Amino acid sequence: MSRTVYRRQVLAGLGLLGVGALAACSRPAGSSSGSMGMGAGKSIGPAPAISPDPGQRVVTATLTPQPITLDLAGTTVQTWGYGDVVPGKEIRAKAGDFLRVTVDNQLPDDTTVHWHGIRLRNPADGVPGVTQDPIKPGARYLYEFTAPDPGTFFFHPHVGLQIDRGLYAPLIIEDPQEPGRYDQEWVVVLDDWLDGTGRTPDDVLAKLIADGGTGDGGGMSGMDGMSGMDGMNGMDGMGGHMHGGQPPWGASGDVAYPFHLVNGRVPADPAVFTGKPGQRVRIRFINAASDTVYTVALGGHRLSVTHTDGHAVRPKETGAFYIGMGERYDVTVTLGDGAFPLVALPFGKDGRAQALVRTAAGQAPSSEVKLPEFDADILIGSQLLPAEGTTLPAAEPDDEVHLHLTGQMAPYRWEMNGAPYGKNKPLEATEGRRLRINVMNMSMMSHPLHLHGPAFALADSGLRKDTLMLAPMDTKQIDLDPVAGDWMVHCHNIYHAESGMMILLSVAG
Repeated sequence: MSRTVYRRQVLAGLGLLGVGALAACSRPAGSSSGSMGMGAGKSIGPAPAISPDPGQRVVTATLTPQPITLDLAGTTVQTWGYGDVVPGKEIRAKAGDFLRVTVDNQLPDDTTVHWHGIRLRNPADGVPGVTQDPIKPGARYLYEFTAPDPGTFFFHPHVGLQIDRGLYAPLIIEDPQEPGRYDQEWVVVLDDWLDGTGRTPDDVLAKLIADGGTGDGGGMSGMDGMSGMDGMNGMDGMGGHMHGGQPPWGASGDVAYPFHLVNGRVPADPAVFTGKPGQRVRIRFINAASDTVYTVALGGHRLSVTHTDGHAVRPKETGAFYIGMGERYDVTVTLGDGAFPLVALPFGKDGRAQALVRTAAGQAPSSEVKLPEFDADILIGSQLLPAEGTTLPAAEPDDEVHLHLTGQMAPYRWEMNGAPYGKNKPLEATEGRRLRINVMNMSMMSHPLHLHGPAFALADSGLRKDTLMLAPMDTKQIDLDPVAGDWMVHCHNIYHAESGMMILLSVAG
């Protein structure tokens, strides 16, 4: 029996099945709640072994998910991580390399690894019950795939709420043909943090369900998500730059977090990036948070956004930009002379993540410093334009499907196409036929929509992405060339996904 089916039977016995969520109380204490993508008793087994092509470079790595202790500037938390650090050690390769990654599961629970944004073969996608059986405690598992495209990616489990612990790390695929034109490269990973602070992510989900979504703040606090609407009002809410006082996201998270991190560190003990005045730096930003949209700025600097989700865009200069859960943005910046705050403000929540950029001696900025960049226009990534050569080949869609995102806070329920995952009908497509997905966010909350497998393109601009922020009542048309296999489509707010906001895209070969 699959874990999802087991937990739904428990919920039915408690009279809670109408919530449409997978309650953490049905799992052992300290373990993860549910398995994102777990099929109904489906046994997959290991991914079929493959071999690199002759002359193909092989990159090997070993991941050890395990319980660890993390020091957050004097607050000691017990959590889970890859190895003994958070974020886990990055994996770096070049486009076209063959990756061979062994996972040695030392957790007290099942796990998997999902390679977020990578265009890879379906059996290596890391979704339990869909592309593989989960990796049992004490077991080892081998992932083998070619990373065909350059870009900023990351990896994390696809089991329950495990990503809301410390199980995430960068995956950087370099472009051998890229000229560079920068002196340094920094990787910046943002995260919201609560694990080990007297509660776990599973505790939080159970409380959201029990309290009807009002127990942890930061969300709609009981507002009906308009899941019963039959139509749309046409409001886009995503136009170009938005002024800092007129953000587009409405409610964007359900959970109040005590900490927000940059590379595993809090503002009281910040991560430090060093350089020299006048140096040109490429910064790869990854939002590994589970429930938080961030607004990002480097005090006293202008940023040139060059990539989103690994795909090159026409460079766009801005003082600050939004980054949703699961999104990645690359920027270049010319460093000034001094000590500067690199700040990520959680949208609609208290607190901040902050690091230090230092090019000269001097006092570090206060952890409460206010940046004028946040009071000016803030870039919304979906309005970027694709760089030449990054769009899909021109073609009209052969097939169209509809994807409705609905939900509410009381009771706590999030769905796709009118039902939670496991009860909704999979989207269907055929390899070799261009697919258009008509996406309608029929709720009053924003959602980062993530598609596994090949990246999609916005139909209006051709911009390529794999994770797309949708404002309340937003509509988007996205096009893709499907690849055979079963691929997950889900909200990358992990609490929404775990409560049912997922659906399967089944592509016939």
